[in-house]
Amino acid sequence: MKNISVTNPDKILWPKTGTTKMEYLTYLFAMADYILPYTRERLLTVIRFPDGVEGKSFYQKNAPAYTPEWIKTYSWHQNEYIVCNDKETLLWLGNQAALELHVAFNRVGAENMPTELVFDLDPSTEGFDHVREAALYVREALEKIGLISFVKTSGATGLQVYVPITFTYTYEQTRRVGKFIAEFLVETYPSLLTVERFKGKRGDKLYIDYVQHAPGKTLPPPYSVRARALPTVSAPVTWQEIEKGCRPEDFTIGTIPDRVKTYGDLFAPLTNESNRQPLDAILKILD
Repeated sequence: MKNISVTNPDKILWPKTGTTKMEYLTYLFAMADYILPYTRERLLTVIRFPDGVEGKSFYQKNAPAYTPEWIKTYSWHQNEYIVCNDKETLLWLGNQAALELHVAFNRVGAENMPTELVFDLDPSTEGFDHVREAALYVREALEKIGLISFVKTSGATGLQVYVPITFTYTYEQTRRVGKFIAEFLVETYPSLLTVERFKGKRGDKLYIDYVQHAPGKTLPPPYSVRARALPTVSAPVTWQEIEKGCRPEDFTIGTIPDRVKTYGDLFAPLTNESNRQPLDAILKILD
């Protein structure tokens, strides 16, 4: 393993909980084997918070000039992206105060072929009960067309529903399926859901985002941390936990390591090629 120099280990990154950079790095080290399957060979965008979550932040797509030469990068659309393939890269990013990791839906070299169909559920108002309700409606709609889905918290205020799909479809095809399902749900639950992209026009409806599922777009990978008041984590959960009333604040860097010891990686089926599902039947109907 390469040596990673840690600077300012006692710096407070989450003032509300007093969580330090070293505690964040300790979390990344402990969880690397769970995070890396979802960052490996994917374009990475990070949000850095040099002075913690209450300070200024900035997005970073391009690898900075001082990026170690042993870190893999990949050029796409005039950007030189970091590709987080190993524990050393993950820890180096953590030391740069990259508190949020966001990855593409596709692997490098396959820029037009997503590995999953994803629905991002983004609430317009406070509260989580209606987000859980919406996620259950998404699962039900997917089950009606024979698709098994998995769910995780965004680590912020929403939920994200993933459908592992056969590695043969373009973004154009998955967009058609996503649009059809989202619009069906909006027609079925018009008082709860919307596909209106402009937040000011949504009222108190929850936005079911299928548009985000596109080349160059990103979502946080499972087990990555979010720059919220609490060090919450984008956590895979069971559908039973959704039904029983789990909340984003239940899943933090303090609780997740013990959780995976108990439950394992609930998103592991997404990394098993045998669990990928075809979309041919629904695409044939749409055609």
